[in-house]
Amino acid sequence: MKYNILLISTLLLLLGMEVLQAQEVQQSQKKINTVEIVGDTNLNYYVYPNSSSKDTSLLLNLDNENTKPNNTKKKVALVLSGGGARGIAHIGVIEELEKQGFEIVSISGTSMGALVGAVYALGKMEEYKNWIYTLDKKEVFKLIDFTFSSQGLVKGDKVLKKMKEFIPDRNIEDLKINYSATATDITNKKEVVFTKGSIYEAVRASIAIPTVFTPVKIGDSLLVDGGVTNPVPINHVKRTKGDILIVVHVNADVPVYKPFISIDEKNKKQSKYQKNIDAFQNEFNSKTKKEKLGYFKLINKTVGILTYQISKMTIEKFPPDILINVSRESCDIFDFYKAAELVEIGRHAAINSLKKYNNKLD
Repeated sequence: MKYNILLISTLLLLLGMEVLQAQEVQQSQKKINTVEIVGDTNLNYYVYPNSSSKDTSLLLNLDNENTKPNNTKKKVALVLSGGGARGIAHIGVIEELEKQGFEIVSISGTSMGALVGAVYALGKMEEYKNWIYTLDKKEVFKLIDFTFSSQGLVKGDKVLKKMKEFIPDRNIEDLKINYSATATDITNKKEVVFTKGSIYEAVRASIAIPTVFTPVKIGDSLLVDGGVTNPVPINHVKRTKGDILIVVHVNADVPVYKPFISIDEKNKKQSKYQKNIDAFQNEFNSKTKKEKLGYFKLINKTVGILTYQISKMTIEKFPPDILINVSRESCDIFDFYKAAELVEIGRHAAINSLKKYNNKLD
């Protein structure tokens, strides 16, 4: 087991290093790579060979229908990073943006960012939030379909099928706002960006955390979490004239903000669900007790370091108008029972960042 874990971690780090090297090459060469168009009977997406970043000239895609002036709301191109349970903070950010009069016209997301972005694009944010707030109930643990296969511990199909009860699947091109989800093709070593086809399948591929969720097979491609190559997909968000680029980074190296939640409410949130998650993690960690890191901690730290470094480079290369940072110490990657707390953390981060932005404008 320990050798398999180390091998998987090493492969992920090597893949991440290839992406970082490709970004450095692009920074030194003013050359636009050709976009490869890939077609499938059920899905349509495009891939960027050997890179997770593109020249900024590719970002500003202007359509006549999308460039009409809006005098009532400030248009926003929104980028939502991956980050496991921390991605729930995206909900609080989106709610605050709408409260302050922003109009989200396009979304690009990776992993949990792709999921939350899809929910918003479908107009089902409130239903999704109400559902995710129930993750402290014991029934939720039954939604985790463990496989213990060599490709991953969890299929993830039960959770997504449950979500389909209140989030109907639609084609991405039929949504009212522009949407894209990022995944990684580990077979062909390419970043995959879904801009058409089933939004359900796009999200399923984007959230496939290596060694945790089983990957998605499409043709000769084996797709895993988009965070492996592009955890903050700034270069894939659709831009419109006069919009504001806002990036939400939930793996930031910033101090933790903890909203007040009563002790009784915290205990209630942990309940049966968290006990089962803890038991499952302890089972794997006990098998590696001679090592300094257990199975889940090894995954968390490996993926965390990888995504943080790639995210840092991406944000430096494509600086947004507004950067909303959520601490990577806010919670662990599987702490979905902290949904209410995470939504408030996201709201708090949005309020502070928007205040700083408005102060600069004054």
